[in-house]
Formats: sequence, structure tokens, C-alpha cells
Amino acid sequence: MQYEIAGTTMPALTLKLAPGERVYAEAGAMAWMTESIEMDSTIRGGLFGALGRMLTGESLALTAFSTRRQPGEVTFTGAVPGRIIPVPVERGQDIIVQATGLLCLEEGVEMKLHFRRKLWSGLFGGEGFLLQRLSGNGLAFCEIDGEVVEKELGRGEMLRVDPGHIAMFDESVTFDISMVRGIKNWFLGGEGLFLATLEGPGRVWLQTLPFSNLVGMISACLPSRSGWRIDT
Repeated sequence: MQYEIAGTTMPALTLKLAPGERVYAEAGAMAWMTESIEMDSTIRGGLFGALGRMLTGESLALTAFSTRRQPGEVTFTGAVPGRIIPVPVERGQDIIVQATGLLCLEEGVEMKLHFRRKLWSGLFGGEGFLLQRLSGNGLAFCEIDGEVVEKELGRGEMLRVDPGHIAMFDESVTFDISMVRGIKNWFLGGEGLFLATLEGPGRVWLQTLPFSNLVGMISACLPSRSGWRIDT
């Protein structure tokens, strides 16, 4: 399989499939495809896999794209302004992705529901209790809200992050949530009550514009009952 990512803030991912190759994508991600491409809805991973995707806010079924006799191309686009990045997945090196971060994946990559180990982290993580785990062997493509910053954490090295800015991290990275200290920070800080702590070793992918922040900016400009409201 060959791929090409075109564009900047609203990129398009084009996959070039040879006969017999197959990829899976979330429902609605496909933008256009050539005549030779066939698509079929499938509940990959069985009933529990489908329920897991539904709990993370994704579609119940995935759509499979393949071609039989001649090469073909299929193009996917993201839902919000941001980046599409290729993520190589290798056996024994799982990657944890935010609930809505997966765009499409090769047949050799498995996607499963991932629970955060601590209930505290799940309840106050900022982007939901459930995450997705990518395992197996192959290539996955993930959506990043805004721009992406990749950091490599050494063993014991820690990074404190607003939870909404965490897009992905290696399974080897320890994830936890802690409350911001100080009453003044709670009421005057404007940065939220909780921060995520990521501890290496492993890679962390950070996103510059979480979707929740984008929604907040747009809603601030929507008309109120008394007329238009523009917050500055």
C-alpha cells in the first residue's frame, strides 16, 4: 500500500491499493474513490469490538475498502482542522489514541477499547474515560486536532499537560491525572482544575487545538437570546 497526504490544515489522505489489499475506516471518513474500489460495512472485532467503538463515540461498524482485479485509490479527510499522521504499529509496542483520533488502518492493525487504569484519570481526563488501543502489525492513520508536537520522554521523565492536548502516547508511558493546587488557581487561573501527568519512557503526541477548545470558541460567537454575543 502506498499513501499520500495532501493539504495543510484540512488535509486529505489518499491510499493507493493493489489487488487484494484492504483497509478499514470509520463510517463517513471516505471522501472519494476510484471505480475499482469496493466497500463493505463490517463489524470488525465481533460484538464486543463494535460496542467498544460505540462507547468511544465512533461508529458501530467499520467500512472496509479493497480492490480485486486492478489498483485503485481511496481518499479520506478529517473532521476538524488539523493533521493526518501515519503511525507504524509493531507487535509488542501498542499505541494509545484519543477516542476520536483514528481515521483508518491496515488489515494487520487491531483496534480495541482501552480503559485507563485509574478511575480518577478516567473521570477527569478531559476527553472521556475510554481510549483506543492500536496493536498488531501495520500502518494506522490518526487525526490530530490542530498541529502536532511529538516528544520523546526518557525513563522517569515527566510532562504535565492539559488533558485535551494529549492525542496519543506509547503504551509504555504512564498516564495519570492530578488536581491543580491552590484555590486561586481554581477560580482565577483559567486553565482548568486538572492536569495530566505523562511519565516516560516512550513517545507522546500532543495536539495544539483540542476539538473541545474549538467548540468553545465557536459557541462564544453564537447568538444569545438577547442578540449576537462575541466574547473577546
